[in-house]
Amino acid sequence: MTEAQTRQIREFRIKGAGYKAIASVLGLSRDVVRNYCKTYGLDGYALEVAVNMKEEIDQGKACIYCGNAVSQPKLGRKRKFCSDSCRRNWWNAHPEASKKKETAFYEKTCLYCGRQFTVYGNLKQKYCSHECYSHDRFWREEEGREPYISTVRCKEEKHE
Repeated sequence: MTEAQTRQIREFRIKGAGYKAIASVLGLSRDVVRNYCKTYGLDGYALEVAVNMKEEIDQGKACIYCGNAVSQPKLGRKRKFCSDSCRRNWWNAHPEASKKKETAFYEKTCLYCGRQFTVYGNLKQKYCSHECYSHDRFWREEEGREPYISTVRCKEEKHE
């Protein structure tokens, strides 16, 4: 059984799916799914497991992403995830959950290619991609343009 299958078993079980349903979707035997669920405390009636896991997640006892136990600190903010990898995976899967301000989106024009792009929260960004940055900075002589002069170096020369 792969890690992806174990993660899917947990997700389906938390949502209230039964052993047979999970087994048929993942192409495993019912017994393999049942044994995994018994080993990791997901056994019992599917709807009860779903309700119990939802309550544990709401109380902060279980990870939002994988359902594993979360150790809470004595002070500070309560944790929602059991590990950094679960936190990153959950946010990658739910980008719509981040609260982004409408006033922090900026329309910019790339200095290298001239394309319009939207950037969030960085008013100083000049390029649409790392590729455009590296071409503008390091490929000037090959493309027949003037060499790049750092703004820091220009300021230092003016002060001398």
